[in-house]
Amino acid sequence: MNGTTSPILSPYDRNGVAVRNRIAVAPMTRITATEYGQPTQTMFDYYKRFAKGGFGLVTTEGIYTDKAFSQGYRFQPGLADDEQARAWSNFNREMQAHGTPVFAQLMHAGALSQGNVYRSHTVGPSAIRPKGEQMKFYFGEGPYAEPKEMTAAEIDDALQGFVDAARRAVNIAGFRGVEIHGANGYLLDQFLTASTNQRTDRWGGDTQARVRLLADVVKAVRRDLGAAVPVGIRISQGKVNDFASKWPGGEADAETIFGTLADAGIDFLHVTEFEAWQPAFEGTRDSLVTLARRHAPNVTIIANGGLHTAQRIDLALAAGADLVTVGRGALANPDLPKLLENQREPRAFDSSILQPIASIKPEELAMQAAA
Repeated sequence: MNGTTSPILSPYDRNGVAVRNRIAVAPMTRITATEYGQPTQTMFDYYKRFAKGGFGLVTTEGIYTDKAFSQGYRFQPGLADDEQARAWSNFNREMQAHGTPVFAQLMHAGALSQGNVYRSHTVGPSAIRPKGEQMKFYFGEGPYAEPKEMTAAEIDDALQGFVDAARRAVNIAGFRGVEIHGANGYLLDQFLTASTNQRTDRWGGDTQARVRLLADVVKAVRRDLGAAVPVGIRISQGKVNDFASKWPGGEADAETIFGTLADAGIDFLHVTEFEAWQPAFEGTRDSLVTLARRHAPNVTIIANGGLHTAQRIDLALAAGADLVTVGRGALANPDLPKLLENQREPRAFDSSILQPIASIKPEELAMQAAA
């Protein structure tokens, strides 16, 4: 990294997103909450090491929004009631004291739910069994269940769940931003995806119709929160159960999706691909980051996907990103910003640390925290 020209370590302040550098921690499922969604000290220690390591921003793992169908995994944290929200407040004050704001990622798992203490069945936009099998390291087993098709009332309830959770996140828990999880195959992405959304009502149809629920969630959260904190959304093509998925309409779909979400009032757009710098569609040149920049020109663009070296971060920023989020690179290097500042080589990634914290031995977790 050329310290005189690279923007990686420069501050950013736009659209309510104010951070000390351009490197953020990506949301990663850690499953270290209690059975009923309370955050734990183990979870807080995991996040605090990134603040001490100099990251400009941390985005939480997906936090479930309601006590109906949103929970995706056992030991996942929730913001489904005030008690769950209050448990985050001291943590957020500590993170801000270290100079690192935290954004809450709000998630409804929909048909990909494989562990819900409140319900025994799953729901989705259509009664279509998801591809693949449940993830064993998140306590799943066997094929996904076939979901029940959501009623109009259940869709309204899910939307309201995002609004209520966002309000708790800001007003009770003290989070400094809200990211709506519209990616990776979870409920909102299920509505966006033609193969999982075969509805014939207002929530189904062409791309413009299928993105409607995502836009409506953004608008409702924005109305409720006003300008208190930045509100954004995470978008992807790939899914946890279908890594190779692509939008069938290619760049035309990107224009519709990104343009609609920008018009809905997002402050930031978090786009994730396996390799963020690669062309988004076969036979084209532009990455999803570049397409997001083009079709949401006034929105803060956050890029994710294999960006764990200074060179790749610089490429993403040059392609149109304002910030990048790092997953594997952050797990291996909880002090990554300090390493880059001192022009030191990041530590090599060990795939074993990608496993949820709950599956790691306590002594291994202690070694990670001390790294």
